[in-house]
Amino acid sequence: MGAEDDAALVRRCLRGDDSAVRSLIEQFQDGVFGLSLKMLGHRQDAEDVTQEVFVRVFRSLRGWDTARPLKPWIMMIAANRCRTWASKRGKRPESVEFLPETLAAPPPDDSLELRQALADALAGLRPEYRSAFVLYHEQGQDYGAIAAHLARPVGTIKTWLHRARLELLDQLRTRGMVDTHDELPHDHV
Repeated sequence: MGAEDDAALVRRCLRGDDSAVRSLIEQFQDGVFGLSLKMLGHRQDAEDVTQEVFVRVFRSLRGWDTARPLKPWIMMIAANRCRTWASKRGKRPESVEFLPETLAAPPPDDSLELRQALADALAGLRPEYRSAFVLYHEQGQDYGAIAAHLARPVGTIKTWLHRARLELLDQLRTRGMVDTHDELPHDHV
């Protein structure tokens, strides 16, 4: 969808067109939920944040700059909500309601085990490292867009990404998931 299509959709939403509201949600909910899940690591938190994001999107639609694409604006709101949610979550105890499902699950195959190890390692990163990593590697954002989303200089984003990669690699090595001789490519920093 182009900027003109985005603007038309937003105008319809602002006029109270229910089908436009549904269309906007359907168009962006998978991306918002995916980003939220990657950044937060918990499905329930991701679902809650996704709902909050769309409430904020519709509350702020009049302030959206029609000269800019809609998707990065929505994803920035999602990333910001995830950061806020994660900082609040750190101040309250973790829920253990997912443990019975986890314990009853069959043993994973190697690729599932690697994905789980990576998800666990990602969840253990500092929130700002995780945000930068997810936005770059999962959402395909460039350094400039991530810097704008996170309100940090591009150099800081590059540093966070580099440190995130090093920490992830170290965690995967510790778990025996990658060879101890594997190294990061040097083209990113």
